[in-house]
Amino acid sequence: MKNLAFIFGTRPEIIKLAPVILELKKYKNDYNVIICNTEQQKELSNQTLAYFGLKADYNLDCMRENQSLSGVQSRILNSLEQVFNENKIDATIVQGDTMTVLTGALTSFYHKIPVFHVEAGLRSYDIYEPFPEEVMRQMTSRVAELHFAPTEENRAALIKENISKDKIHVVGNTVIDALFCLSESVIENSKKFYEQKNILIDDKLVLITAHRRENHGERIDKIINAISFLADKYKDHTFVIPVHPNPNVHDKIHKHLGNFSNIHLLTPLDYPNLVYLMKHAKLILTDSGGIQEEAPSFACPTLVMRYETERKEGINAGVSKLVGADFDKIVAESEKILSDTKSATRLKAQNPYGDGHTSEKIEKIIRKFFE
Repeated sequence: MKNLAFIFGTRPEIIKLAPVILELKKYKNDYNVIICNTEQQKELSNQTLAYFGLKADYNLDCMRENQSLSGVQSRILNSLEQVFNENKIDATIVQGDTMTVLTGALTSFYHKIPVFHVEAGLRSYDIYEPFPEEVMRQMTSRVAELHFAPTEENRAALIKENISKDKIHVVGNTVIDALFCLSESVIENSKKFYEQKNILIDDKLVLITAHRRENHGERIDKIINAISFLADKYKDHTFVIPVHPNPNVHDKIHKHLGNFSNIHLLTPLDYPNLVYLMKHAKLILTDSGGIQEEAPSFACPTLVMRYETERKEGINAGVSKLVGADFDKIVAESEKILSDTKSATRLKAQNPYGDGHTSEKIEKIIRKFFE
């Protein structure tokens, strides 16, 4: 039996790793899964784990208010050292590009334990867009033993960086697997959630998320100004914004958008409730990476409020567009969708990020690795 340590700390990581964990847990005689949550997003991560029926074996509680990047990195490294000393770990599995991913990979490397990187090979090639994630995923690639690349473009990026072709496997993205985990009863519960909040979910729904570090400061001001303009012009549309708790985002959004009757500011949503909004949205405005991958499954046009994206497949397929934090671009591209009907603006292209069977492919590759 192989002891596999899953290390994560944010909601997106759990959403994308939960299907892999559940797949491996089917083979109780082959794998012992150790779940370690650094709690980069404490409440969100534990809430999402519970949705998938999972519970962490280790909760590291590494975050502090107004912390520096180096401060949180050192705390996670020190906490992970204890986890690795207490367990015989045969491989570490991380996902994406967070501080948890980098520290998990580094700790594994220091213990000479192989690292399996889910969602490998994403690149913007601008070390400050997104910051600090671009550097974290590049550094993780240097020590990973297995690279689970979502697309051929990601594979090509890794080969370009002299990663051995034998270590790279194109498997799709596990986020699509996670979408298929939602039951009809869960969807109905989400419907009730919005009914209780008196939020109208119809064909004129706009979902907005903004939280990335590089969009703090002047950029978030420009984004807010664009949302204000759109909400004022399209008063018959409902704008829903799950507001990130970071004060750099939270305080400004509530100050400038809190008085609009057609804008609903919510606390961060659990996974099913967010998926329900994506499923029914006419338009999505986001700087999130995960939503860029999920939205095409619901044929929803997506405007990416970033100047660079490592998820270029969606741009190339025409299912999403880069608009940055540019007021004019956000407004112009949004108006193309909002001025038409929802049925007329649905995407025709298939989701370029996966088919819902990625976790099964990953399990087979892991099995072969140990054989």
